[in-house]
Amino acid sequence: MRQHGGHGRYGALVVAAAAAALLAGCQSGGAAALSLSGLTGTADAVPAEGAAKCPLAFDIAKAAKAAGVDGDAAPGSAKDPGSPVATAEGGKRAEAGTPLAQNPGALVSCTFHIGQEDVVAHTAVTRQPTAVAPLAPIVRQTSGSSVNELKSYIDQVGKARIGEPVATGSGNVAAVRLELDGDGDAVLLLGAGSDGRSALNGKQVGALTKALAEQLG
Repeated sequence: MRQHGGHGRYGALVVAAAAAALLAGCQSGGAAALSLSGLTGTADAVPAEGAAKCPLAFDIAKAAKAAGVDGDAAPGSAKDPGSPVATAEGGKRAEAGTPLAQNPGALVSCTFHIGQEDVVAHTAVTRQPTAVAPLAPIVRQTSGSSVNELKSYIDQVGKARIGEPVATGSGNVAAVRLELDGDGDAVLLLGAGSDGRSALNGKQVGALTKALAEQLG
């Protein structure tokens, strides 16, 4: 019986140590590897009306500092403070015929602001390449790209190396393909401002996108 009790105490210590390590990882900004099933589960947990907190491990203030972008950086929209911080598409709410139903995947979008400029980080994972394809309408609306420019941009992102930022001609949209645990394709698309205009320059948008992508690694 003593031996059994010793194993019980040892097991409890192992569980406690594992819990402490997990907590430390969360507190230090550690994030689990990105996966199709993981992001789909995250997207499914976001209410249909949106959420007041981004469910992904983004630190916009830290990313802005790394990118050399000045201004108060925080979650939420500066232009529409009452709007949700996070929204999601795909997963269990994907409607038949939509891109994220035809190529199963998920999209989680988180809104931040730097000064008075809104920036939106769209994280998408799909079963088949390329994950940026379902985001084409977002790219076109935010960057003001023509149809031909949009097609060329989607192709460029799809062929890019993981971790390499690819910006639109307008400079206010950039994408980085992400490392993925398991099969599929993943991308982080960042849009600053709207209609091809932003208070941030192209270099800052690219650096900010790369800094946020590294936080998901």
